Amino acid sequence: MGQKERGGRTRGKIFVISAPSGAGKTTLCTKILAQFPELAYSVSHTTRQPRADEKDGVDYFFITESEFRKRIENNLWAEWAQVHDNLYGTSMKFIEEKIERGKHLLLDIDVQGAKQLKRSFPEAITIFIMPPSIDVLEKRLKKRKSDSAEVIAKRVANAAGEISNSSFYEHVVVNEDLDLAEKELAEIISQIRSDR
Repeated sequence: MGQKERGGRTRGKIFVISAPSGAGKTTLCTKILAQFPELAYSVSHTTRQPRADEKDGVDYFFITESEFRKRIENNLWAEWAQVHDNLYGTSMKFIEEKIERGKHLLLDIDVQGAKQLKRSFPEAITIFIMPPSIDVLEKRLKKRKSDSAEVIAKRVANAAGEISNSSFYEHVVVNEDLDLAEKELAEIISQIRSDR
């Protein structure tokens, strides 16, 4: 049974997806959103610079560090974290508005953020995308050609810590083969989404 709000409407479900950088999380999220048009995507805020192909308000809301910190002081984040020298956060208001209207929500956030969000929304479903190995992860990051060798080394080092937190998640999907990982992720979402 889903949680009801006043008026008898069922609240939407929250799907939290995390992974080390380069594990294929963004690609999988894009495929899942295309497969489930009723899923809304939660656009995070960040203080990092946009990559060449990223659009403000679509991939992230890009804001200044001072504006981000002001929102921390005012408790406006459902979760926030510092990752790779940048700040990332999810708006509490955005989540509440969506799920109260019965919309299902997909969040693409890191391990620290997932743990914080689970405290605010214990009903959230957590899914970890696991790379087949650290070596494969490093190759994928190099192939992406969006980061310096120093940044890649830092991301690979951080990946081990993120992977060690995978037991926190209710579901773990190993992304060795993209099509199989997409199928497994779709099955998880389909089953939970229909359990209203």
